[in-house]
Amino acid sequence: MNPSDAARFIRDRLPQDGLFSGHSWRISPRPLPLGQTLVNELETLGRVLLRFNQALNRLYQHSHSGKQPGWIAEWLDRGKPSELIALQRDDSFKNELPRIIRPDLLLTENGLSVTELDSVPGGIGLTAWLNQTYAQLGDDASSPIGGALGMLDSFRAIFSDAPQVHVVVSDESSTYRPEMTWLAEQLNSRGNSFKIQNASFNNPNDRDAVYRFFELYDLSNVEGHKTLFEKAQQRSIQLTPPPKPIFEEKMMFALLWNKNLRTFWHQELGEGYLNQLQKIVPYTWLLDPTPLPPQGAFPELNLTDWNQLKTLSQKDRDLILKVSGFSESAWGARGVSLGSDLSTAEWSLVVDAALAKSQTVPHVLQRFHKPRTISTEWFDFQTEKLIPMLGRVRLCPYYFISGKAESYQIHLGGVLATICPADKKIIHGMKDAILAPCSVA
Repeated sequence: MNPSDAARFIRDRLPQDGLFSGHSWRISPRPLPLGQTLVNELETLGRVLLRFNQALNRLYQHSHSGKQPGWIAEWLDRGKPSELIALQRDDSFKNELPRIIRPDLLLTENGLSVTELDSVPGGIGLTAWLNQTYAQLGDDASSPIGGALGMLDSFRAIFSDAPQVHVVVSDESSTYRPEMTWLAEQLNSRGNSFKIQNASFNNPNDRDAVYRFFELYDLSNVEGHKTLFEKAQQRSIQLTPPPKPIFEEKMMFALLWNKNLRTFWHQELGEGYLNQLQKIVPYTWLLDPTPLPPQGAFPELNLTDWNQLKTLSQKDRDLILKVSGFSESAWGARGVSLGSDLSTAEWSLVVDAALAKSQTVPHVLQRFHKPRTISTEWFDFQTEKLIPMLGRVRLCPYYFISGKAESYQIHLGGVLATICPADKKIIHGMKDAILAPCSVA
């Protein structure tokens, strides 16, 4: 198809109820081509991130039991209710990991830069629809990574042999309800049994599976969560992601860079995986206001007190300050401040607020690696023209983990590209962004 026909083909196949409630995006007539070298890197990254999650889980357990310093578990538990901490440490869940890992990857001049790992990601149904729709364009350049059905097959596989899968979507996550409804309909048309449930759902049958599409900070608004967690604790149902907030904390990257833990990470990950992670994870600091000794300084920054962040010039503030996790501000573009994009007064207020909340809402500071620009295009249906656009890219590969712990299988179901206009500093889904699947060629 020519670009205009391809764009219309894609638009005309949008589900009647949409995919994101109240949201739209620009349509590109072709997937974003990544090239074989980058695709190879993405295909191997899933195993690395799984190993990192396994190591983080072990680090938390060892800190709690006294085999590692106690401050690690203490920080990871900050601001969490005691009931959730108890579940995280319970024998039924202690070895459970999220079955979906979605990193947010910026495409920079020096390669990939990961800003976070999302264990309750949106976009699963959207990416499945994009892959399926673009694959129908019928040429090699439009063949998406993961194939037409890779997202669907991989999502189904994480629930093993469960006869019924309940996808529990909270009101907070209602934006994504249409895409999950479409996903369930597609899977059911292929002989599966998926049901979209609201936040009050609490009566799965034994052997059923539950997909937790709600954040752990939002439990007070999810009426059925206690019963679901109890049934999972009793192992009468499958539940993923498990109720373990450590996997929703961005401070995991600060722990990766902590030199006191270098031996632990080296032992758990091996030199190759550790180097691969530190190549793509920006240097990250945990904002701990505990005073340093007079001769002490924070590594890489040469600051002796976090208040000195406020004195940095705008040129030196290529730093992102954001909520670590367990907060309504910890997802999307909320709770994220780019120092170089703020005035000194605004930056000072952000720093003061983060330090003041350290006991209940930990924050992290991260080097900002600016995404490089790429040339792309989208189709304007009003003018009937293909519009060139200079943009910056965030890649979201979806890794699905099936099987048992001793023989995990990892599948890259697809890769979602969010391409924002080049003048946007922080990349996220917006009406001016292109959302497209990725291909090799």
